[in-house]
Amino acid sequence: MQRLSSPSTFFYKRVFPVFWFGFLGIFLLTSVGLGRAPQRVDVTPFLIGPAVMAVFGFVLMRKLVFDLVDEVWLEGDYLLIKSRGESSRIPLRDVINVNATSMTNPRRVTLMLRTESARWGKEITFMPNSPRGIFSAFKSDPVAADLIQRIDALRQRST
Repeated sequence: MQRLSSPSTFFYKRVFPVFWFGFLGIFLLTSVGLGRAPQRVDVTPFLIGPAVMAVFGFVLMRKLVFDLVDEVWLEGDYLLIKSRGESSRIPLRDVINVNATSMTNPRRVTLMLRTESARWGKEITFMPNSPRGIFSAFKSDPVAADLIQRIDALRQRST
């Protein structure tokens, strides 16, 4: 079995949002504390900033992070998908498209399925276990390229 998803998916999905919103909460509580100080500081600018950052962070995380599955493993001609304690096997022949992003953080690979899965829907998105670095953003993702070659080889064998 070969792991296709990055082990740092847990950090991006579970730890980073807690740090982000926790920091904003602490900043907000500190700002409210300034409003109660004897010198009476206007805290409105200190309340608007965290509110805007919370909305921005939520929208960005919803778009880039919250839809990622936890783990993707390659088992021969099948993908084992795990997320939130549930898992399922999906045949590679059911994948009709592999799309990889390179200029986003985290990098994402989206698999479009031939038939909609009851649990995962029509698309499965994961964070690939790819090399990181400043110049890796300008190269094609090796995990996505390998999946494309495997799926193409399966299609050629079946015809």
